Amino acid sequence: MLVVVVTNAPPRLRGRLAAWLVEIRAGVYVGNYSRRTREMIWEQVLLGLGPLGDAVMVWRVPNDQGYEFRTAGQNRRMPVDFDGLKLVSFRPEEGKGGIY
Repeated sequence: MLVVVVTNAPPRLRGRLAAWLVEIRAGVYVGNYSRRTREMIWEQVLLGLGPLGDAVMVWRVPNDQGYEFRTAGQNRRMPVDFDGLKLVSFRPEEGKGGIY
């Protein structure tokens, strides 16, 4: 299983994703492809995302978590490796200091 979620993506990228995946909700695409095709789709996301968009791709793998993911673009959520587990950390909001 492969899931791609995009926000603020240009229409051209959304159309390209719809050619390979099924859009089950606005900006949420699912499919089932090989590693090679998954990497090609991610390259298309990186090329077409634009300066304001962001994206995440999640797919199933045989590890402790059962999945792997990648992110691109501007988002407060960022992946962090924690003893071999991939977790999500939050950047502070701009203009606000401190730890959340």
